Amino acid sequence: MISIPSSSLAPFSQREEMVDRTRSKILIREYNEDKDVKMVRKLERNSEIGTKKVVSIFTNMMGDPLSRIRFFPLHVMLVAELLESKELVGVIRGVIKNVGTLSGSLLKMGYILGLRVSPTYRRKGVALRLIAAVEEWMVRNGAEYAFLATEKDNDASKNLFTIKCNYVNLSSLVIFVQPISSLTKHISRDIKIEKVDIDLAISLYRRTLRTKDLYPLDMDVILKEKLSVGTWVSYYKREGLNLRSKVNNEEDLISNETSNSWVIFSIWNTCEAYKLPVRRSQQVRFLLTTLNHARERLFPCLKMSMSNSLCRSFGFLFLYGIYGQGENLGELMESMWRFTSRVGEGMGNCKVFITELGFGDPLANHVPQTDSISCIDDLWYTKRLSSHADENIDEILVRQVGNVFVDPRDF
Repeated sequence: MISIPSSSLAPFSQREEMVDRTRSKILIREYNEDKDVKMVRKLERNSEIGTKKVVSIFTNMMGDPLSRIRFFPLHVMLVAELLESKELVGVIRGVIKNVGTLSGSLLKMGYILGLRVSPTYRRKGVALRLIAAVEEWMVRNGAEYAFLATEKDNDASKNLFTIKCNYVNLSSLVIFVQPISSLTKHISRDIKIEKVDIDLAISLYRRTLRTKDLYPLDMDVILKEKLSVGTWVSYYKREGLNLRSKVNNEEDLISNETSNSWVIFSIWNTCEAYKLPVRRSQQVRFLLTTLNHARERLFPCLKMSMSNSLCRSFGFLFLYGIYGQGENLGELMESMWRFTSRVGEGMGNCKVFITELGFGDPLANHVPQTDSISCIDDLWYTKRLSSHADENIDEILVRQVGNVFVDPRDF
């Protein structure tokens, strides 16, 4: 997710002059894992994530700046370096993956992840140069479109990408944050939650993903990653479900009446890979506003001490690949919620589990409504990079798509 702080505005002519001066003093180059890691850690610690009036949840990558993008065969990390002092004042990550669409089109899309700029070098053109550089890398590697996500409240980020970089809104989603400890772990005796092996999970997703507006083509790679805990199917015992471990015909994967209800889901474990610190604004004058906002949006959900939560990292589980079929999905979704909470309870410092659903996903209406759940609005943006891209595909991308697959590697 892209998160860019807002800042006070200098007069336009002054800003342009500062941008020109800064541009000549900065080199955009590829990240050097041997010599840059300490400086990138420092940069990201000092970078205030989110707007000054908002408490943001962001990813602490446990000392490995490349951890989020190592999952992708095609990835890059670029840094902005001051020519004189060699200080790093900005960083951006990019990956490329193949995705499918509801219409059957196949796209090569570049994803922008983790844009950070040092507080003293914001609004001086550093972010623009980093974005342009990562887009150039995407084009060189065959990407037809660029893509990114940011929180709805982050006006600075939205303005940067839409006004200055010509991105258009692709989709609106909701991130659901649920504390592990807030749910009872009881699951109805009428419901069975059955774990399926990877081969069967791949076959199931190969069929269900075709209902999504956008989805990755390498679902088998995702499911085989070590952070993927497993895949389960939840269904009513009275209806039954015939899951086969060896399947020749995909259409026979679930061989019972279509009116029966079932939900498939997978769990991604980030507790050892990276953490979620909650940080407050560096500006003292915004402290009260920030804490009040946190109290309203986050801490009632987490049921954690205010003083401790602002400085303590905690791990999380990510629910992904959620798909449901049938008429009675509400109780099945609730059982999935409780089951995930039970899994997280057995994992040391795992405090919350998270999922994200598009506004057009049918299951968004079946998310359990509990007092402890917290919702964060998310926006996806895209931009056409290739002049050779299919114009028919453009028609898909410039309209709002609502039922998308949220890749756990992107979160």
